[in-house]
Amino acid sequence: MNNIKAVIFDLDGTLIDSMYVWAKVDVDFLTQRGIPVTKEYTEAVRGMFFETAAEYTRNTYGLSESTEEIVQCWLDMAHHEYAHHVQLKSYVREYLELLKSRSVKIGMATSSNPYLLEPVLQNNGIRHYFDEICYTSQVGKNKSHPDIYRYTAHKLGVAEQECMVFEDIPEGIQGAHRAGMYTVAVYDEASKEAEACLRAAADRYIFDFSDMLEVFLCSETESCISSSALC
Repeated sequence: MNNIKAVIFDLDGTLIDSMYVWAKVDVDFLTQRGIPVTKEYTEAVRGMFFETAAEYTRNTYGLSESTEEIVQCWLDMAHHEYAHHVQLKSYVREYLELLKSRSVKIGMATSSNPYLLEPVLQNNGIRHYFDEICYTSQVGKNKSHPDIYRYTAHKLGVAEQECMVFEDIPEGIQGAHRAGMYTVAVYDEASKEAEACLRAAADRYIFDFSDMLEVFLCSETESCISSSALC
């Protein structure tokens, strides 16, 4: 593609190595209440924004806590890790710097929460790269729908077909495709079982962002088309 003017990133599992935090939160939260963690549960809440996942958890297990109390409990359990320990995935900073140097607009479309997002971006020194940060809670639909991607493109001031999206889960790839965007699936340990699905659904699959930098080097040293550095 040679018309990419903006790149939209997911956060968890795509830019940051954070999925271990949510696995721990799931285990700790349910274990404290004497409830076993099942694969069916983790798959059901994957990709939901917090309020929906909390309501699902409350209803599924008949918990006495309110949805709001469950959300706050999860956020408090995760906050320390996000603020102090969660790290960027390999070559993220270098790729963001490359995009910025080429005047490509950079956005984020996430199901996360500002309480966690802002500390982890600041702690890793990448907050300044993002022109817009958008949340699924702002559009009221999860990532299997195109709404969050269209909203982010609108905020960035670019057409949907001029965007490239990086995601680590099939639902995100599907939603971005429905928005008419070029999609890149990113390997993450937490979603490795979905690799075949991601490869089939996405326009490109990468193991880490060094793959994108290598394409850029190809364009510089082998006279590839200039846009190949982006996609």
